[in-house]
Amino acid sequence: MVAAVTLSGATGAGLVAAGLGTTSTRPPQPEASATPTVERSGAPGPLLPRSQPLRITIPRIGVRAEIVPVATDSDGALEVPPLDRAELAGWYRRGPTPGEAGNAVLVGHVDTQDGPAAFFDLGRLRPGDTIRVTRADGRVARFTVDDVGAYPKERFPTERVYGGGPEARLRLITCGGRFNPRTGNYPDNIVVFATAAG
Repeated sequence: MVAAVTLSGATGAGLVAAGLGTTSTRPPQPEASATPTVERSGAPGPLLPRSQPLRITIPRIGVRAEIVPVATDSDGALEVPPLDRAELAGWYRRGPTPGEAGNAVLVGHVDTQDGPAAFFDLGRLRPGDTIRVTRADGRVARFTVDDVGAYPKERFPTERVYGGGPEARLRLITCGGRFNPRTGNYPDNIVVFATAAG
C-alpha cells in the first residue's frame, strides 16, 4: 500500500513499507538476474532546467498518473499521496525534477483496500522500457529503464537511489514481495532505475 522513505540529509536512510495486502494476487516481481544491471553507458539524454513534474506515463504497464509534490514528515519519512488518491504518484520535491542532473525520485502506492494502485505493476518493467514525465514547462522528460530490482527493506540501495551524478536519472519506488498479514507490511521495495534517453 504505502511506501515511506526515511531521509537523512540528502540521502535516503532506507525505505519502510506498509501495505494492506488486499489484492487477490501478489504484486508483480522483477525478474531475477545473476548480475545486477549497471547504468547505461551510451550518450546521456539532454539536461533540462528545473520544472515541476505533472504526470508520469509508462506505456508498457498502462500507467498514466498525475504527480503531486511530497516532502518529509516530522519523523523524516517521505510522504506519499493520500490513500484515497492512490492513483497519484509523489515526487520528492527537495530533490531534482525529472530531467535535471541527478536522481529524481517518485514514489507510489502498490495497493489499497480497493485493489491495485498506481505503481502495482512496476515489477513488470524491463530494461529498455520507456518512461515519460510531463513537466509544468510543457517539456516531456523521456527515460529508458536500466534495471528493476526487489530489495529487502533492511538492504535498501540508498546511494544508488538518492546519489547524484551528471546525468538526469529517474527512480520509481513502491512496495514489493508477499504481504505479511502479521506485520501489516510488504517485506521488500521494488525500485526502477532509469536514465534520460538520448
